[in-house]
Amino acid sequence: MKRIEVRLSLPVVAPLLDVIKGLVDDLKSAPAAPVSPPDADDDFSSEWTRDLVAAQSSDVQMLLSLFGTEFFTEGVVYFDQSNAEAIARSCSAVRLRVRERYLKGLSDESLEAGEVNLAALDEGVRKAFTCYLFLATIQELIVQHLEESIIGS
Repeated sequence: MKRIEVRLSLPVVAPLLDVIKGLVDDLKSAPAAPVSPPDADDDFSSEWTRDLVAAQSSDVQMLLSLFGTEFFTEGVVYFDQSNAEAIARSCSAVRLRVRERYLKGLSDESLEAGEVNLAALDEGVRKAFTCYLFLATIQELIVQHLEESIIGS
């Protein structure tokens, strides 16, 4: 089993964790993307949404668990077969919510290309954009460095 060890700067990452933690309650109550099963009755749709939100909440908790005591003492996080898929999904959910809540004024093209004039953004939007990029980088690390079988083949 392959394991990725990533050393991060606490002063850089801590404010980004604040952005993520600020979205946790919202992600516990509604799916990151507004979706519902096609042709479903209200009971099925409600149950499906409840299960989706529960899985999403679990994934976000897995992401946050990376940044526990070990991270705050050593500055290191680890990705492996046991957490990669959940972390990749949680990064997507948080990025969607960051996009919806803080980055509405930025085009999808500029967000994905990272072509944003940071100096022109206010501090809150700048922090949210940096969090968005940070989560994208985590996803890229997982995809690039862990075996394909880990990511849900």
